[in-house]
Amino acid sequence: MPEFIDLETLMSNFAIPWGINIILALGTFFVGRWVANILLRIVKKLLGRSKMDVILVNFVVPILHALLLLFIVVAALDQLGVDTTSLIALLAAAGLAVGLAMKDSLQNFAAGVMLIIFRPFTAGDFVEAGGTAGVVETISIFSTIMRTGDNREVIVPNGAIYSGNITNYSARETRRVDMVFGIGYDDDIRKVKQLLGDILAADERVLKEPAAQVVVGELADSSVNFHVRPWVKCGDYWDVRFDLTERIKLAFDDNGISIPYPQMDVHLNKTPTSTSATDPAPG
Repeated sequence: MPEFIDLETLMSNFAIPWGINIILALGTFFVGRWVANILLRIVKKLLGRSKMDVILVNFVVPILHALLLLFIVVAALDQLGVDTTSLIALLAAAGLAVGLAMKDSLQNFAAGVMLIIFRPFTAGDFVEAGGTAGVVETISIFSTIMRTGDNREVIVPNGAIYSGNITNYSARETRRVDMVFGIGYDDDIRKVKQLLGDILAADERVLKEPAAQVVVGELADSSVNFHVRPWVKCGDYWDVRFDLTERIKLAFDDNGISIPYPQMDVHLNKTPTSTSATDPAPG
């Protein structure tokens, strides 16, 4: 017959110690989470007061939260008597295996860290990177969220951004508008140059410094091409470009200035038909 286990012994040797350990572990976990949330709020406030970039705050806080949560879980397991040294070694080995299996994700993570450190762009910048052009909204651990001009949300992996060229259209306060207008060879280029200069001078959005350029840039096959290059603030770029294109076309129409289109003259030479030797001779 199996030996009868005394209830008092069971309670004193197993139930009470394990119960205390479970309560301590749960207390460690919940109190630790509460303390971690308080620390995260304090860190957010400190980072906000330091005028740190919002992207950097959103990048650092989730990483800090994950590290604190891992520390809390390990501390709770230690209260249960789990060998945390072996657990940490197991987690390290599992992390290595997961890292090898998720090398692309780790590449995106590393690229995200580099984007945060070197900051080629920040929130609100209009950039062209990773095959997408749009306004940067947030940089997360693995990807960057961009909003295109037609209000689409595009999620671009950080690795694709950092491994290619990054064009930041908002990095400078001013930007040059490059436009080309062709006129006919019979038109007066002096008159056209004066007309283009007056149109630019009448637009208050065109900056005085640097000075705008109006030059004859090319004698093309069917037109004389003027290069018009005013400087504007970055925020006015597209409005100025669209408005100037319309005003210049209307001004050309009002002043009888032609805008030629490519054309080709085809000359047909008719060769007289030779008389065949088999044809009958005239009577």
